[in-house]
Parts: sequence; structure tokens; C-alpha cells
Amino acid sequence: MRTRPAWAGKKQGYSGDVAIVIDGEVQFHLAQKDVLAGFKTGQVVNPLERGHIAFRTDDLAAFKARLDEKGIPYADWGNRAVKGWAQIFFYDPDGNIIEVHEVQG
Repeated sequence: MRTRPAWAGKKQGYSGDVAIVIDGEVQFHLAQKDVLAGFKTGQVVNPLERGHIAFRTDDLAAFKARLDEKGIPYADWGNRAVKGWAQIFFYDPDGNIIEVHEVQG
């Protein structure tokens, strides 16, 4: 288990601690709840309010274009949370928060 391996820093809008548990290809990011992270970052979707599931893509721009085509709004967090990761968050039809990110560089 590692803590904050590449997190962008506690001054980017999220001040909690994060632990990462890795089991082969699967990662679990265990983060402290922060109901104010959306306000601090100016983002509509707060993934730290109640948790979320995440997926990695090799082409975030194409994924965002697909969401735009479908009229699905998303919050573009850029690399505020993790250095080298571009992240977006949106809601599924049941109100669950979904993250899609691309590792950059």
C-alpha cells in the first residue's frame, strides 16, 4: 500500500489523504471524504462527496467528444488531483459518479 504517490498536492482543492491498494492490475484509491472539494475546485461534480468508480482510457478527448455528442455533461478536473492524469467526472443515469481518466506523458 502506498500513500499519495503522484497526487498533485493538498493545495489543489483536496486536502485529504489517499491510500492506494494494488492487486495486480486493479487499484483501489481509498480517499478521505471531502464534501467541499467541488466548491474548492469550482467543479460541478465532487467525486469525493460519496465515492465513485473509475475507468482509464487511452483517448480522453475522444471520450469527451462522445459525451458531448450524447449531451452528457461532465466536470473536467484536468490534472488537479493526480499529476500526469487528466480526469473527468460525470453522473450515470442512477446518479452514481463515474470517473474516466487518461495517463499523460
